Amino acid sequence: MTTARTGARREVVLGAVALVVLLTVGAGGYALIEGWGPVDAVYMTAITLTTIGFGEVRPLSDAGKAFTVVLAFVGIGTFATIASRAVQILVTSATLRQRAMQRRIDKLQGHFIVAGYGRLGQRIVRDLRAAGRAVVVIDQRDDRAAQLDEAGIPFVQDNAEEEETLRQSGIERAAGLVLVLPQDAANVFVALTAREVMQGRELFIVARTNEQTSLNKLRRAGADKVISPLEIGADRIAQTILRPRVDRFMEKVLGVGSLDFDLEEVMIESGSLLDGRSLVEVDFRRRFQAIVVGVLQAETGEWRFNPDARLPLAAGDALIVLATPAQLNTIRAEGALATR
Repeated sequence: MTTARTGARREVVLGAVALVVLLTVGAGGYALIEGWGPVDAVYMTAITLTTIGFGEVRPLSDAGKAFTVVLAFVGIGTFATIASRAVQILVTSATLRQRAMQRRIDKLQGHFIVAGYGRLGQRIVRDLRAAGRAVVVIDQRDDRAAQLDEAGIPFVQDNAEEEETLRQSGIERAAGLVLVLPQDAANVFVALTAREVMQGRELFIVARTNEQTSLNKLRRAGADKVISPLEIGADRIAQTILRPRVDRFMEKVLGVGSLDFDLEEVMIESGSLLDGRSLVEVDFRRRFQAIVVGVLQAETGEWRFNPDARLPLAAGDALIVLATPAQLNTIRAEGALATR
């Protein structure tokens, strides 16, 4: 690829030099033969090479007409060749960038796909990346593709409703799909397509809805969670008014970058330290310096908030833990992950 890029740059430079030479020779010829000034000479050369078809700047002598014929035959062919090659280089460069992007996406595993890069999608991508999660964005718009390219974020510039687009984004290896397309109908269709591609394999799908009437449609289409930003915004305003101190605390805990603490889920694997033991048995609080605020038991599907420290835990259970990122990594590595 480096050799190809070097060759393309060399061709661009040679093409630019050739254009300058053509303009110089043409302008010099008209100045010498017809005695024209620089502006008229360059203008006549330019309209001849580009075949614009305007009339002559001034009446030409026989020698000037002969020079124009030679310049047209030599220059127009050269100019056309340079122009077509420049287009080919641009197309090739875009293709190479696209292939490099696809290779980058193909290496991802357990990433999140965000369909739609509007204001909501941009915020979601920002927060996911701040949390250290790999992200692939799907969006059709050229301006958003340029933003993603500049930010170094992997993306697929195509229609998210197409099965091939989802496959290009690595959906078969993804941990989750976030649907924040502007139209609810599009989110429904993408959810259906994603479930069809996955064929029963696990994929967590979160969808945004603008209309309450679309909520059940999105759930039937396969969305695990459907969120209405309008309702959440209304609830947040009400909570801010009714419980301002609680709201500030939760904002500090849950806001990305606000505090060092995260409210995160930790899955217990079979054979890990926590499998078959209780929090008190492993001395969880002192050992990890973290707080377990809830447990989702895999066997019953029951939530236990502020769980009893003597509650037996099992593989598949999910702990909701309030801790720093470093503490969470330690919990996963020493407590929840099985010894390989």
